[in-house]
Amino acid sequence: MKGKAGLLVLAAGLMVLTACSGNETDASGEEKAQADGLVAETTGGGITEEDFHEALVNRYGKAVLQELVTIQVLEEHYTVSEEEIDRELESLKEQIGDDFDLWLDHQGYGNETSFRNMVKVTLLQEEAKADGLDISDSDIEERYLELSTEVHARHILVEEEETALEVMEKLDSGADFAELAAEYSTDSTNAGNGGDLGFFVTGVMVPEFEEAAFRMEPGDISEPVATQFGFHIIKVVDRQGADTDGSGLEQHRREIRNTIVDELVDPAEAHSRIAGLIHDGLVDIYVDELEELFDLGDFLQELD
Repeated sequence: MKGKAGLLVLAAGLMVLTACSGNETDASGEEKAQADGLVAETTGGGITEEDFHEALVNRYGKAVLQELVTIQVLEEHYTVSEEEIDRELESLKEQIGDDFDLWLDHQGYGNETSFRNMVKVTLLQEEAKADGLDISDSDIEERYLELSTEVHARHILVEEEETALEVMEKLDSGADFAELAAEYSTDSTNAGNGGDLGFFVTGVMVPEFEEAAFRMEPGDISEPVATQFGFHIIKVVDRQGADTDGSGLEQHRREIRNTIVDELVDPAEAHSRIAGLIHDGLVDIYVDELEELFDLGDFLQELD
């Protein structure tokens, strides 16, 4: 079994709840407990360091070791700053609000330090996934503008291209778009309302429709656009930016970058690259209990 050299210490957080009874353990009692290798003592007996260590390893050892291995190996190749981790944490805190500490506890992290490691692992894996890609600030800003733009459009949906061309001729002759929608459109949800679709953002409409609508300016009428539903004639009524001053760009920069990465990278290829780095970087495991718990094959599959 391979494992990363130097990973001899398993980090795990311990929260100790002390019940105050008014009687403090005297110094000699503490010294005796330490000499006996106890970490706690109850009326039913003592809990030894060995018992405590074994319980921690069996319950948390695999997950903690996987986390430490991933961080140490990927940090040889990629860099994630503390500022980036802070930014992700602050964003999550804003979303969750005053219940953040309670949320951490429910998720099993116990404290913010443990959660920071998870965030670090995630960011390092994102960097590994994006390895070799050249995604510029302008690429991110352009995508942000697309995502923050809303289009207000109407459409006339017909089944046959011939019918669509007939409608186009009438529009070219000055016919009213809304009246033609009421007469011809097979989209019963909005035909009676002049084909009005209201405002929508990217990712709502089918790709062919969306590609045409977001290229158009207010007042433009499209040529017939074929989709799985038939042929659409689209009229853009208005466009507006959901974030006209770009104030939300920094908050969503990493999210947008990851979206672009996902479009460009084959998930299987990215997984194979990360798994290969972990495999090559893992030298050995020197904790007997974890040699049995930590299966490299399972670990690499979990990275997918």
